[in-house]
Amino acid sequence: MHPAAQKKICITDTTLRDAHQSLIATRLRTEDMLPLAREIDQCGFFSVEAWGGATFDTCIRFLNDDPWDRLRALKGELKHTPIQMLLRGQNLVGYRHYPDDVVDKFVSAAHKNGVDIFRVFDALNDIRNMKRSMDQIKNVGAHLQGTLSYTTSPVHSTRTFIDMAQELYTHDCNSICIKDMAGLIMPEAARELITGIKKTVDIPICLHSHSTSGVAPMSYQAAIDAGVDILDTAMSPFAMGTSQPPTESVVASLIGTPRDTGIDLIKLRAVRNICMQVREKYAGLISQISERVDSDVLIYQLPGGMISNLVSQLQEQDALDRMEEVLAEIPRVRKDLGYPPLVTPTSQIVGTQAVLNVLVNGQRYRNVTKEVKDYMHGLYGKSPGSVSEEIRTLIIGNDKVVTVRPADLLEPAYESMKAEAEKAGLIKKEEDVLTYILYPAIAPSFLKGERNQEEIPQKHSVTKSTSEIPSQMEVEVDGEVFSVRIVSVGGSSVNVTSVVPQKIPRGEVAGGIKSNMQGMVLQVLVNRGASVKKGDTVLVLEAMKMENPIHSPVDGKVMEIFVDTGDVVQNGDVLLVVQ
Repeated sequence: MHPAAQKKICITDTTLRDAHQSLIATRLRTEDMLPLAREIDQCGFFSVEAWGGATFDTCIRFLNDDPWDRLRALKGELKHTPIQMLLRGQNLVGYRHYPDDVVDKFVSAAHKNGVDIFRVFDALNDIRNMKRSMDQIKNVGAHLQGTLSYTTSPVHSTRTFIDMAQELYTHDCNSICIKDMAGLIMPEAARELITGIKKTVDIPICLHSHSTSGVAPMSYQAAIDAGVDILDTAMSPFAMGTSQPPTESVVASLIGTPRDTGIDLIKLRAVRNICMQVREKYAGLISQISERVDSDVLIYQLPGGMISNLVSQLQEQDALDRMEEVLAEIPRVRKDLGYPPLVTPTSQIVGTQAVLNVLVNGQRYRNVTKEVKDYMHGLYGKSPGSVSEEIRTLIIGNDKVVTVRPADLLEPAYESMKAEAEKAGLIKKEEDVLTYILYPAIAPSFLKGERNQEEIPQKHSVTKSTSEIPSQMEVEVDGEVFSVRIVSVGGSSVNVTSVVPQKIPRGEVAGGIKSNMQGMVLQVLVNRGASVKKGDTVLVLEAMKMENPIHSPVDGKVMEIFVDTGDVVQNGDVLLVVQ
């Protein structure tokens, strides 16, 4: 045992953030978190991860649940336990870089409303993208946990991660996290990495992993022997599979050892009992794919939360049967992009592009998201390895590639967007400004109270093939035809996500440009009567959290536009006509 491994292990419980993000696509509602938080507060955890990551997006997109209200409510229950959040560096809780003034405002607001510990990472491990948020965290007096996004590839090694830990240490971090988001770290690798970091820094080291590959519990024991200070775990009803190892099991395994956590199993049992009730409520959202051990993750390296979301996304596109093709395409796309670690947003960037490469009849990079184009331009930072120049040229031609810190190219935006939101009547409290800046496409309808809370699927839903259950149908109400998209069937009940007047044609329309996926119209970039050139972007869809440009296939004139911003469209819908 390492000489440092003589003091108790601390536990960060992830049930209120990463666990449900990994197993139920981040759908846990605030109303079900509060009784859990109240009981969790009695356990003596180092911290409880309860905010950040995908929770902000999901709150406003699906749950009609204000993330700031959630944070304040959780703070009211967690009187003795620090609240921890996952912060994506310059991306905050979004999928792109935000200007420095927005970063400063967000960190200050998050700390003021209840965040005590900020776990800061960058998807490319580009510390330039982490520095602004880290500096502001120190300015507000919060605990800064610098993070290594762990992965394996030809361009990553134990030495590169030790060097990164040393650099983070120079930025005055209070602790360092090894974030193994895909469950890839092997026991020996964990031992070597933790031992190596411990030789060079004198602050606590945390290991975060997922049980997807089945290896995490063994790696946790190796980390304990090597002197790790903090482990991330989840309460057993929301543990294992693509989530973390179970809190109760880790705590029990250390009782009576020099590394005993000091946490009472009886108190954990009280939390577990509430978790069991919550899990029962959300059982209809738990996919068998997310629950089981999947050693294929050692090949395609998707993080836990992305796997459950990928399943959901393929179901939306009526293409779950093509999951294996997508999983095989993911490592190819990752290699093309210079082996980025697969963590938000790069997991979405790589995963979504892999889906597009498969769905567009296997024609790789025929349809490219805006995010992949930005990545190839260097707007996400420096890739760990060299990108494929052939693919880069295919995507962005001979465009100049950015070499500075990407956020240096961004103008301050807080005050101008605040004025914009106030003019639109969206602001009731200061934090609403940040919600609007982070998600300008979704936030207006949320802030106006126009979004509905998504239904929780029935536990015992009827499972049939897609040929037996339609993904949508048309119904007539008082002489008007409406389009209804069906997302689940349970008993005699049908859950509906959208009911809109049917104005979007399907089938063959002369000159019609069709949607090749299910998504929401983010922008319509042309007007009726406009002249367009072949390849011009005429419309942008948001699908799978990425922006997907729709191009004109011909030179011509826009004759009809069938959609507006905010419309939800299906695969095969005719969006507009160019002749």
